[in-house]
Amino acid sequence: MSSEGFLKEIQTIGEKLLLKLQKLPKAEPVEIVSFCVILLFIVTVLLLMTIACSYCCFRCCCNGGLNQRSRKIQVQPTAHV
Repeated sequence: MSSEGFLKEIQTIGEKLLLKLQKLPKAEPVEIVSFCVILLFIVTVLLLMTIACSYCCFRCCCNGGLNQRSRKIQVQPTAHV
């Protein structure tokens, strides 16, 4: 898909969302609740993705974790008498 086609598709989705938001005050309660549930689901997924990506980037890029090799401890055998 070309970038122009992708932008056109995003614009179409945005226009549909705007139309739905404009009709929302006159909608039935079931439609309002279902729209809010879908919106809450989308926000939750985006929030969880942001948290996961920030945690991963912090561990990899920002030296937030210790080097795994430096944490290894050599175990010595115990002497049995």
